[in-house]
Amino acid sequence: MGLLTFMIKPNIPIRLQPLEELAHNLWISWNYEAIMLFMRIDYDAWMASRMNPVRMLGLVSQARLEAAAADDSFLAALDVVYAKFLRYNTAERWYKGPADRSIAYFSMEYGLDVALPVYSGGLGMLSGDHLKSSSDLGLPLVGVGLLYRQGYFQQYLNPDGFQQESYPENDWYNMPVNLCRDAKGEPLSVSVEMGQEKALAWIWEVKVGKNSLYLLDTNIEENPAHLRPITASLYGGDRETRIQQEILLGIGGIRALRALGITAQCMHMNEGHSAFLGLERIRLLMCEEKLSFTQAWEPVWATNVFTTHTPVPAGNERFAPSLMEKYFGSMASELGLGWKDFLGLGREDPRNDGEEFCLTVLALRLSAYNNGVSRLHGRVSRAMWRNIWPSLTLDEVPITHITNGVHPRSWITHDMVDLLDRYFGPEFLDTPTNSEIWDRIDRVSDEEIWRTHERRRERMVAFARGRLNQQLARRGVTNSELSQGANALSPYTLTLSFARRFATYKRADLLLSDPGRLIRLLTNEERPVQLIFAGKAHPHDLAGKEIIKKIIHFASNPRVASRVVFLEDYDMTTSRYLVSGSDVWLNTPRRPLEASGTSGMKAAMNGALNVSVLDGWWDEAYSTQIGWAVGRGEEYEDQALQDEVEGKALYDLLEREIIPLFYTRGMDGLPREWIKRMKASMREVGKGFSTHRMLSEYTQRFYAPALASAQAFGADGCNLSREVASYREKLAANWDELEIEELTSPSASILKIGDKISVAAKVNLAGMAPDEIGVELYYGSLSSEGEIEQPRRLPMRHCGSDGDMAVYCADIVCDRTGRQGYKVRALPSHKALVHPFLPGLVKWG
Repeated sequence: MGLLTFMIKPNIPIRLQPLEELAHNLWISWNYEAIMLFMRIDYDAWMASRMNPVRMLGLVSQARLEAAAADDSFLAALDVVYAKFLRYNTAERWYKGPADRSIAYFSMEYGLDVALPVYSGGLGMLSGDHLKSSSDLGLPLVGVGLLYRQGYFQQYLNPDGFQQESYPENDWYNMPVNLCRDAKGEPLSVSVEMGQEKALAWIWEVKVGKNSLYLLDTNIEENPAHLRPITASLYGGDRETRIQQEILLGIGGIRALRALGITAQCMHMNEGHSAFLGLERIRLLMCEEKLSFTQAWEPVWATNVFTTHTPVPAGNERFAPSLMEKYFGSMASELGLGWKDFLGLGREDPRNDGEEFCLTVLALRLSAYNNGVSRLHGRVSRAMWRNIWPSLTLDEVPITHITNGVHPRSWITHDMVDLLDRYFGPEFLDTPTNSEIWDRIDRVSDEEIWRTHERRRERMVAFARGRLNQQLARRGVTNSELSQGANALSPYTLTLSFARRFATYKRADLLLSDPGRLIRLLTNEERPVQLIFAGKAHPHDLAGKEIIKKIIHFASNPRVASRVVFLEDYDMTTSRYLVSGSDVWLNTPRRPLEASGTSGMKAAMNGALNVSVLDGWWDEAYSTQIGWAVGRGEEYEDQALQDEVEGKALYDLLEREIIPLFYTRGMDGLPREWIKRMKASMREVGKGFSTHRMLSEYTQRFYAPALASAQAFGADGCNLSREVASYREKLAANWDELEIEELTSPSASILKIGDKISVAAKVNLAGMAPDEIGVELYYGSLSSEGEIEQPRRLPMRHCGSDGDMAVYCADIVCDRTGRQGYKVRALPSHKALVHPFLPGLVKWG
């Protein structure tokens, strides 16, 4: 017989049963009173469980549980927290739309809590905060991802400072996840084709407040040995493993939602990893509604949302045609597409047989709603992917931006939250979309906010010392070296932190560009500085590992050994201590390669001040009142020159502004000007960079219109899908013959403000009806090179015909002086199109 298995669960006293429910809902991750309940039962068990409430309940002795069940004080605290939890789940929320039309959010990783290690960095942190805020706002949103047996690697350094990786196994039966089961009690599973084979995946549920995250797992006995590792590790394995993971996430994710009975009508792809979901949605519509490929395309395009996260080419997944054929040859036939046409869906130039298949391109083609994650990144993304829309001007490439944010109560330390709750009032908790509440920060006294921040710096230093002791003990150092770790850092010294992925473009070593100058800053007796570094390099990123090694070697210099530390195995726990206890948050990427970044937002909401290159979110947030900018937004072709210039600028800021401002104290010992900036930073970043603001933007601009489109396309047996597909086919058949043949204006060439220019255009519609083509004026001021700057669009009205020609007319009101110009162009026009900017369908006169 094979192995027989059984489950053992903690024997929780009846009076403590709410703890079981709380432990399995990550609502506790942003409610410190709930965490305190678990710490109060048994602090040692809490720490031994690595702050995992489910595991912790299994570690606590039965005697401790029985004692807690008989403790009136503990039970009173439990009742208060549980009542708050129940109110949270039943209270009316910001979202007022139909609850039966849900949004499905797909991401490769989720940074929800240290107890659920299925994340690596910023993408996961954003995904986790997205889910938390969707719960706060009452959005009917579900998350979809993968359950990694090993998660992301754990980092440790060898004696020379070179990064090593370990991959501990996750014990899902002692983590805040539950296996989904069918009516018979059997594990719920889905089947996904992997080339000529099929992989089965179980579905696990994570409760995140009011909402759920579903994670797929192939590590089950029903799968052959070579398919079980598909969900072994995040971003691990070879190209074959990567495509298998992305097939499972996209195609398997759609099937999992159906198996769960969830009728999601809007799909949000967080990065291109899940882009294959669009093909699966089309395939299902073709099978179930008897639609053609072009007919099924329409409702999928109108209800897909895609967020691109990186301008770094390596971050945009590409696969060789041979690998695509192995896994998608049969699906192309099922979709009724020739192989070249299928590959063209993932190519910037569908005619280029040498181009690989790119998931970002596929997601952009399959989505009506596309966005970057900051204003600057939106601009960079439009330039990066403009070849998909070659006839459009750069500003009109249909990729907008919604700037990232963070979930405030997950990242603002509980000490600071308690302070803000007292001064902001209950609306700070109950109405998270009210950003104006942050204007009340000036009610908080300088003394209180500074003392709170000082307590956080003290706790950060204590945490760092504890981590250093663990690191040093693991390396087997001498007792004298261990004592150095115990005395590292000072709770009273200006502390700069750099904590993020150690990708080379993030330049973690920029501050080390002039070691002598840095040592003088660190060792100044009157105004000392100390540095904390943390972060992981990708296992295959040797250059990133060398940067870590460089920092370790610098930190080993006896002159600065206690003032520069590197904390190994950067995770959410380390992040929370650093963003809440640091004085200055350092960010030095090569512009414009930082799409957004969110760690600086977390630090700012805790009172830290940002010092950053004008890249990502800081490019739009920065003002002289809330932090400092390294440079003025320059972009360099010579990287060595850039490093030299910006390294010197960073030192100058530290020496001339930052350090003097921090150490300039009044008679009461308070750095009043520094505190003034702290408050301004908390106010402006709190108001503008929360995920509540971000989610409200996604809802109003993307989700609500997509859900409305889903309803329209699904009505009357999908008639609208057939109608729009027929329209597109007609466009494709006639577009090459369509011409703007004559443009006339009776107006003078020199006019005054308030005058009007009348313009008429004769258009050969090539068999199209006048209302099937949108003709518009594209006009504005001219540059010295004759290009239209800051263009404006003005629809032209159909005003008659001239023989076989349709005539369109418009009047431009002269409201700007200087040299002006205009052009005329034709675009598709149909009421069901989300926007008219379809690839290849723009005709200029």
